[in-house]
Amino acid sequence: MSEHKQIGSETLANVRVVLVEPSHPGNIGGAARAMKNMGLNRLALVNPARFPDPQAQWRAAGAQDVLESAEVFDTVQAAISDCQLVIGTSTRMRRIPWPSGSAEEVAADVLNRGGLQVAVLFGRETSGLTNEELQLCHTHLQIPTAPEYPSLNLAMAVQVVCYELRKQTAAHEAAIEGPQSPGWDRPPATAAQLEGFMEHLRSALEVSGFLDPDNPGQTLTRLRRLFVRAQPDATELQMLRGVLTQIEGLVGGTGSQGE
Repeated sequence: MSEHKQIGSETLANVRVVLVEPSHPGNIGGAARAMKNMGLNRLALVNPARFPDPQAQWRAAGAQDVLESAEVFDTVQAAISDCQLVIGTSTRMRRIPWPSGSAEEVAADVLNRGGLQVAVLFGRETSGLTNEELQLCHTHLQIPTAPEYPSLNLAMAVQVVCYELRKQTAAHEAAIEGPQSPGWDRPPATAAQLEGFMEHLRSALEVSGFLDPDNPGQTLTRLRRLFVRAQPDATELQMLRGVLTQIEGLVGGTGSQGE
């Protein structure tokens, strides 16, 4: 197998499709079928209303193995804790802009970063992902639709994204062999590591007097955007946390105990 094929195959194997609080089991089955059509098999569910369910099995139509291996979580944070790249699907513009791209652009970026643990979040059928959930993401994925009727069925949205990932994989596998650019010396931090750092940062900013806990404004949101855009590795976060601990010590704090 060529290096390009290894990159494509490993990337698809590392992509986790996360359905957040799906209300209809048929959409879970439809999403599983869409995934298997495109060579993905890692499905995660956050607080599904009904699962397992016969309607999910019926709609899966040959992708029952994807359903049977699906993982169920209580929170989005738990579902993405070991992931190094988190993508949130959204059709709404945000008050504070976030890194974003089309399904094609984001899928290409995923393939170019081959080897990372990736989560793609799909929100509730009626309301999508919350602002808080979208802030957990490194980038937002948008599927252009007609403004007269922008709403996509959940399984259809999963199909579009999985198709773009499959298409980008095929492009990598068909690429002419050539020298590969060296990767970064260490993989990016996981979502759990970033959350631990953000909690430590919040604590240090409050102890230093920079942040008013009763009126934080958008400071933490903008700082979060900075760090998800930079995508530091675990060693860099540990260095930054060491700096925060020193600052806390100088101003009389006790330091954060978060992981």
